[in-house]
Amino acid sequence: MTDLTEISVADLRKNLAQVLNDTAVQGKTFYVTRNGRRIAAVVPVPVAEQHEQARG
Repeated sequence: MTDLTEISVADLRKNLAQVLNDTAVQGKTFYVTRNGRRIAAVVPVPVAEQHEQARG
């Protein structure tokens, strides 16, 4: 299972390189939030590919 973390849009802007590295190397999933609400996710490629395959 991947490690789940929430990060604000502002913090994502400041830490994009680290977020991408943590996602690629450690398999972390980041939920991007605005005003405390999840608006997007940064997920490892295998997770995204699995989602694509499931959608057919």
